[in-house]
Amino acid sequence: MVYGYATGVFSSRKIERATYDSVAFRFLSAETHPDHDTLAHFRKTFLGELEDLFVQVLSLAQAMKLVRLGQISLDGTKIKANASKHKALSHGHIEKLEAQLREEVQALLQKAAEADGAEEPDGIDLPEELARRQDRLKALAEAKAKIVERVAERDARAQQDYEAKVARREGQRQAGKKPRGQEPKPPETGPKASDQINLTDEESRIMPSHAGFLQGYNSQAAVDVETMLIVATTVSQQTNDKQQVEPMLAEIEKLPEAWGSPKPCWPTRATSAPATCTPAANSRSNR
Repeated sequence: MVYGYATGVFSSRKIERATYDSVAFRFLSAETHPDHDTLAHFRKTFLGELEDLFVQVLSLAQAMKLVRLGQISLDGTKIKANASKHKALSHGHIEKLEAQLREEVQALLQKAAEADGAEEPDGIDLPEELARRQDRLKALAEAKAKIVERVAERDARAQQDYEAKVARREGQRQAGKKPRGQEPKPPETGPKASDQINLTDEESRIMPSHAGFLQGYNSQAAVDVETMLIVATTVSQQTNDKQQVEPMLAEIEKLPEAWGSPKPCWPTRATSAPATCTPAANSRSNR
């Protein structure tokens, strides 16, 4: 699995096939051919141990001086979740469904009242139909509550940003400077009609990608430019890569001290050109 991941072979089915087609895989598997279900079950069972193993491999590469960290390149890619974007419900659509279901419940109750006076049954199991709609209403209410909880966190961050902007402008006034631009507006709080939650994987988010919108996550990787080895990774629910620089730097800080400490590269003058750095020995740079 380590060799497969290092060479871009991630699928259990492809690894199984490689034990027949690839000399390297046939050597590592000692001419055995584990089934893809076995490989997938092994990975799921020993996920924690595999994570530690990858760290050991990276440490071994560093000990063999294969890793001489200099410039670190950060980038992200959108990874599809095990959920369909069509299983996502917006807050506005949930409210429409709730209104529709309540109307159906009222219609069923009216039908039940009419059926009580009828001699012949109409063939509809009214209690079952009512219970099914009530269960649906309960699930929708839970989805709405989770959206409200998620929005509360977003509102708290927006309020903090607003207060920081107000405080900064007030500080400029006290220093005798006139703040530029328009006055910041208080954030609009509460759930919007477009706020969504996925019923299959509620932790995933709608993400823009090169292939359109998908239901998934934003996966980040820090790569040593010289060796092309991935030295740190994170997975985020944020769609914008710009918000991932600080979290990725925090992950890089967790690397062994023997590899050096981060050394930012800054442009020598205010230009739009990218920064150029000459990494010093036993130091790391991020760009």
